[in-house]
Amino acid sequence: MSSGADPAGIEWSDALVLQGGRLLAEKTAVVCEVPLNVFANGKKMAVIACTGNYPEELAVGYLYSEGIIRNAGDIINVEMSVAENTVRITCMQKEGAEPERADAPESIASSGARGTAASTALRPFDNKEPEALKLTPERISMLMESMIAGAVLHNVSGGTHCAALADVSGIIVSREDIGRHNAIDMLAGYVLLNGVACEDKIIVRTGRVSTEIVKKIWNMGIRLVVSISVPTSSAVRHAAEAGMTLVCGVRGGKMKIYNGKGRIAT
Repeated sequence: MSSGADPAGIEWSDALVLQGGRLLAEKTAVVCEVPLNVFANGKKMAVIACTGNYPEELAVGYLYSEGIIRNAGDIINVEMSVAENTVRITCMQKEGAEPERADAPESIASSGARGTAASTALRPFDNKEPEALKLTPERISMLMESMIAGAVLHNVSGGTHCAALADVSGIIVSREDIGRHNAIDMLAGYVLLNGVACEDKIIVRTGRVSTEIVKKIWNMGIRLVVSISVPTSSAVRHAAEAGMTLVCGVRGGKMKIYNGKGRIAT
């Protein structure tokens, strides 16, 4: 039953629950799903299915991942309408150019992604490798355990993905959503809106590592990804091209490291 202090993004629904061979009527926690309308310079860019939490971060991060916002300096204004469940962003653009519409207004992007990264090669990072960006397997497992322990919505409902921004000392901020892409876009929005430098940061996350996920994280300038799930073959290739390290299947003291490049200390 609800404690009266449920986290935002949770509702309670009637259900029959099988316990000890009997069906019992109970209230069960379910994660919210709401449509978020995202506008850039007055043009509707997408309708994103999400929990409804951190909408400004999600909208900014989505436009950043799609290349409509290139950096924090491109953001002029962010306005949230709770009544309309809409985020309107005014951003800089090249003279004579208009933002390309990412999705038809009628469609709902449950993941917040278009899948445009699959055929796009990623160039290696230009700046110098941070000396602090080195983790032991024990520290990697500790970061994963810390993120999972703090995944409030998932621990209550079992219905979200989680992604966290971290450094070698621990988790900095976590975001949860029904879409694994959304959780990454929220972190991208957080980074832009708060002026966070990402050269020495790490992404810790749940969910499969696809090419689109690799591109979103590369776009943030992050070189090391830790995931509880596995990568795709294309994600491994794109990460290697970009000089990114993927540490996947992190659970039960086990993990698989792709393109370690001296970032994993044994």
